[in-house]
Amino acid sequence: MDEDFVVENIGKRIAGDVVWSRDVGASLRKWREVFGVSQSELARTLGVSQSVVTDYERNKRNPGSAFIRRYIEALLSIDARRGYKVVKELAKAFVFSFPFIVDMRDFVTPVKLQEVIVAVDGVPVNSSLGNIDVYGYVVTDSIKAITALDGMEFYQFLSISLNKVVVFTKVTSGRSPAIALKIAPVKPKVVVLHRPARMDPLSIYLMDKEGVTVIVSLKRTEEELIASLKRIVPSLGS
Repeated sequence: MDEDFVVENIGKRIAGDVVWSRDVGASLRKWREVFGVSQSELARTLGVSQSVVTDYERNKRNPGSAFIRRYIEALLSIDARRGYKVVKELAKAFVFSFPFIVDMRDFVTPVKLQEVIVAVDGVPVNSSLGNIDVYGYVVTDSIKAITALDGMEFYQFLSISLNKVVVFTKVTSGRSPAIALKIAPVKPKVVVLHRPARMDPLSIYLMDKEGVTVIVSLKRTEEELIASLKRIVPSLGS
């Protein structure tokens, strides 16, 4: 597929997400973090001061369509210099649908990890906890995912989970997700395992080593878990 076509359409998708959002500043910040770009680097590319970027992301300034386009083009140009690392993953994600995804939503505003832990009746099981913001969640049936996906498709699934909490249901020990995440090029910041029968020490070690925060949810059923996630904050999918 033509590279310019892919980049242009990814830009349009991102622009649509920003414009559709009820919190434009938070959406701009989300995409900047998805691309792994600092405010200072983005400001240099845009030719503005860092405070200008901060003001837009905090909704102290209202961006017009021209600025939103410049903001997104700057992210894409930075990614181009890095070999289109993020664009390649997004391109894969935008053309795949996954029947094993039980629920997936974007939050209107960033949510602190502690809010997620409370919502899922969670127990942290490793030492990677930090001041983490998440922008949504993906709930997936781990058995269906493991049986339906090859390795590359699993990575494509993870690419749509950037900056989201990835929730695995029907897990036994957490080892399969941990091994898959160890070699994945794109890793979620937070993984929630729903009521595993036991936690395998190797899975905890691997996820801790990769900087992935692991939470065990004690919610009684999958339905209760999803309902509680939906109540964290209003979401774009509600």
